[in-house]
Amino acid sequence: MKYLFIPAILLFLSQLAAPLRAQSVETYDTIGDNLLFRKELTGSAIIHTNGWGLEFRKGTNRSIFTKLMWEVNLLEMKDAKEIKSINQFFTNTKSYFYGKLNAVYMLRAGIGRQHMLNRKPYSGGVEIRLFYSGGVNAGFTKPVYLNILKPDNVAYRYVIVTERYDPEEHFPDNIYGRASFFKGFNQLTFYPGAYVKVGLNVDFGTINQRPKTFEVGAVLDGFPKAIPAMAFRSPNNLFFTLYLSFGIGKRYD
Repeated sequence: MKYLFIPAILLFLSQLAAPLRAQSVETYDTIGDNLLFRKELTGSAIIHTNGWGLEFRKGTNRSIFTKLMWEVNLLEMKDAKEIKSINQFFTNTKSYFYGKLNAVYMLRAGIGRQHMLNRKPYSGGVEIRLFYSGGVNAGFTKPVYLNILKPDNVAYRYVIVTERYDPEEHFPDNIYGRASFFKGFNQLTFYPGAYVKVGLNVDFGTINQRPKTFEVGAVLDGFPKAIPAMAFRSPNNLFFTLYLSFGIGKRYD
């Protein structure tokens, strides 16, 4: 009879170990998990030398080592000469950027390729891929509005009014601070352009179906019509930036 208990004990131990095996799959890939998933979706946050942005990518494998990618980027593009200022002669003032005419935003849409430089081993590690892309760029400028101090000759005091920044009339001594962020969105100006991008993409995720990546690279944005950002600088046709992005996503078939 005692030999009849041996299969029962082995069956019980196998059932007990099943959750542990499932947990290990959730932490690391196995050889069976590293199948060739043909499609990929990724969302990323971008930090670049002139601001920040968001990115969405969709990819399709063309081979084991090559992937075709579609991407959309939404970014804020600050000017390198922006200096935060504040009116020290009055209380409860808000900071602003003196000389800033327009806030600049860019909406990129393009297509590119990823080339795998090294394949991630089954035991873990990282996968490095070369990425390059290009496409169209929709640049937008939103005029800057400020709260301005105006003398009230009747009450012998100052009143605060909101006006679009004018470098001929607004100076550090009569600027009370920045106005609402949403002021000026009804006066957007459109600037069509294009861009090219190149970078190195590193996948450090432990599960092939759920990639975790960071990417470092450079982008050149160009516009036929120069975009005015600052009052005391010439408008720019070209914007060269370095960027670092962090993303998460999924792979599927």
